[in-house]
Amino acid sequence: MHNLSIRHLRAFIEVAHCGSFTRAAAQLHVTQSGLTATIKQLEQQVGLVLFDRTTRRVYLSDAGRRFRPVAERLLSDFDTAIHDLQAIASEQQGKVAIAASPSMVSRLLPQIVSQYHQRHPGVSLYLRDDSASMIEQLVLNNEVDFGIAGNHSDRADLSYQPLLNDRFGVVLPEKHALQHNPGNGLNWSDLRGQVLVYLSSDTGIRSQLTRLEEEIAFSITSAKLEASSPAGVAALIKAGLGISILPALAASTDPFQPLTFIPLQQPVIQRQIYIISRKGRSLSPAAGSMLQLTRQSLAAAELPPWVTVCEPADDDAATV
Repeated sequence: MHNLSIRHLRAFIEVAHCGSFTRAAAQLHVTQSGLTATIKQLEQQVGLVLFDRTTRRVYLSDAGRRFRPVAERLLSDFDTAIHDLQAIASEQQGKVAIAASPSMVSRLLPQIVSQYHQRHPGVSLYLRDDSASMIEQLVLNNEVDFGIAGNHSDRADLSYQPLLNDRFGVVLPEKHALQHNPGNGLNWSDLRGQVLVYLSSDTGIRSQLTRLEEEIAFSITSAKLEASSPAGVAALIKAGLGISILPALAASTDPFQPLTFIPLQQPVIQRQIYIISRKGRSLSPAAGSMLQLTRQSLAAAELPPWVTVCEPADDDAATV
């Protein structure tokens, strides 16, 4: 079994470079006797003489000359690997992958990504917008560092840290009959008899509405029109095919211009947007900084009306 280490490689390369044990020991900040012992250990382990000694100089043997480029390459690869790890630890490089709801990716994350990129230009960022169910799966598969979305499945192996409260309302086209008094809001009962366009059942928004049917006294299951994305819902509303129930953040994205959002009351219903991470998995320093910046930026941001920031729980800091 070989008991060689990086110390032996450094000693060999420095002696080969200096041609002297005395000068090499000074460069390595070790004693000459200690350096001599290290070289002897190396030669004993490989079973070859690597240096020919004279009274005035040390020369590489034939075996030493063949070994020198190999040793230099090994040491260079090792130093590069350690440098890369240190760069990742100090957030000079690395990659952060985030999956988020379409409204987060289009409405709030671009400004946060811009700030992060200015602070950490060497870190690569990957954003993916997807449904709530798919975001949970991406986190579970370790394909992203964390997700930002609603709680779709309440999985025991995932951690859900509240990030935003997002009030539900109704999205209407221009000159719709329900726009008669938008300042006072609308009741859920006002929506009876209206043709409603819903997001598909794999989204966190639709899942939450379905779970709250009894509380809002309004049937969600009998949907006649569905779309898989907020942009699809907006297109159907603009085509005059119906109205929709959505959270304020989703309704503030570009596809919903110039549609009208009116908050719903009696009862007031909010969706929570969470930081979703896998339990038992620690974030890299770069991903942890991105998560921290996300919270800080949202706390200071001018958010859309009816969207508020959640106070982080006491144990949130331990997962960052």
